[in-house]
Amino acid sequence: MSMLRRVGFFLLVNMMIMFTVGILSAIINTFLFGEAFPPESQFTQLILWSVLWGMGGAFISLLMSKFLAKRMYQLKMLDPKTASGVEREFLDMVYSLARNAKLEVMPEVGIYQSPEMNAFATGPSRKNSLVAMSSGLLSSMNKEQVRGVLGHEVAHIANGDMVTMTLVQGVINSFVLFLARILAGIVSSTVSKSRDGNRMIEFILFQVFQIALGLLGSLVVSYYSRLREYRADQGGARYAGKDNMISALEALKMQAHFKLPAGIEPKSDSFANFKIAKPGGGMMMLFSSHPPLDERIARLRRGS
Repeated sequence: MSMLRRVGFFLLVNMMIMFTVGILSAIINTFLFGEAFPPESQFTQLILWSVLWGMGGAFISLLMSKFLAKRMYQLKMLDPKTASGVEREFLDMVYSLARNAKLEVMPEVGIYQSPEMNAFATGPSRKNSLVAMSSGLLSSMNKEQVRGVLGHEVAHIANGDMVTMTLVQGVINSFVLFLARILAGIVSSTVSKSRDGNRMIEFILFQVFQIALGLLGSLVVSYYSRLREYRADQGGARYAGKDNMISALEALKMQAHFKLPAGIEPKSDSFANFKIAKPGGGMMMLFSSHPPLDERIARLRRGS
């Protein structure tokens, strides 16, 4: 999947989430209070409404993250009681890295069928996490490189990245809802003097401002995500070995130069923010959740 398509998918999902939150909150507020939105003049009520819906949606997604990952990717979960052969080997590798990272509870481990070389970590907390890897990664990388990739994902868990990303996204969502409501109220009041007409215009403007402000907010989220990737690379180097981490990133860089066979697409990008690899460059880099692989490798080599 090209960089433009990945960014487009990310922005589309973000806008759909915000659009759905806006409509749902308006419907519930109208049913309970007779108004789609709290009056912009009542700032305390408006702030509480924005935080409730902005943070609430983000944390619901976090709590459902493991369930969604298992269903969307049709993960084959590795059972520590029955796993054997290669699966046992990779399961033990994750557990070894988790112990290096001083995780109190071992993450669940799953494999999904996909030709892409990738892996991701998710879950609501350090004690309730999941590491998933693609069949393409396991078949294309040597054990040292796989160890580097898994070290990176375990570092995401150890750093609490799933929770911090949720907090960042929730704060951005709250600001978007608050500012969109204020701007929609101000503009609609100057366009229509009719109460019913004002409400309709205000609702439409609210959705428009949500999308526009959501795009700006995604720049902040993407910037934080790129910083988080550098930290996970450093963690992967500590837990799995610096050479293994660099070798893994170099293997991902080589794969980025080759296209998948015609008719074969990687799995859904819904968890792209938490995968180890996502190409980026140029102006679209502003919307990328991952820094360029060359820069990640260079930072590891110079120890920063």
